Amino acid sequence: MPTLPRRENGRLAGRTIAILMETDYVEPEIHYYERRFAEEGATIDYLTRLWGQESITFTGHEYQVPMTVTGDLEAVDDTKLRRYDAVIVPSGMVSDRLRYSENVHAKAPAVELLERAFAMPDVLKGIICHGMWLVAPIPEVVAGRRVTCHNNLIGDVRNMGAVYTDQDVVVDGDLVTGRSADAAHLFARTLIDLIAARTPQGGMRSRQRMLRGIGVPPHGQ
Repeated sequence: MPTLPRRENGRLAGRTIAILMETDYVEPEIHYYERRFAEEGATIDYLTRLWGQESITFTGHEYQVPMTVTGDLEAVDDTKLRRYDAVIVPSGMVSDRLRYSENVHAKAPAVELLERAFAMPDVLKGIICHGMWLVAPIPEVVAGRRVTCHNNLIGDVRNMGAVYTDQDVVVDGDLVTGRSADAAHLFARTLIDLIAARTPQGGMRSRQRMLRGIGVPPHGQ
């Protein structure tokens, strides 16, 4: 996928968003993020488990569109992880493939990365559709929190202890969840607004006023 030019004076100029990738990604969703985040001036880092290779080319779910990823999620230490404004777990089979672990007694590297991200409130976590599969090995990070997901995963998120909410997009603190790839535009807009409302150091500028402006009730209301 060619890198689109970023808008230099966009609301997200200087910000970086990580998107986890694997085969069977949803092409329209990823293409939408590529365009919208570039329009706002953000940089995207695509991350995957490279298994010791320099790059891996994945194919999309519906059209088999190839996409080459060079970012190694296993090379993302805490210092680099804190530099991301958001980490997105997208739709499709991405999360199911990334949660594979050859050691059944150990967490997959992508799960471990997400777990560390949940320990960093300044890093937004964006999880949409079947992306909630990647949370299954670490259910404690969503226990008691409001989320949405694909209809097929409602039982899963309830078993994780999360509070399923029948909305296209749900914001609960530093966690943004989306119902399905069909809601990718609403999901992306919410993430853009939340990132733009934060200072580069991660602090929030009038978070509750911003949430009211996009029609999302603040956490706890």
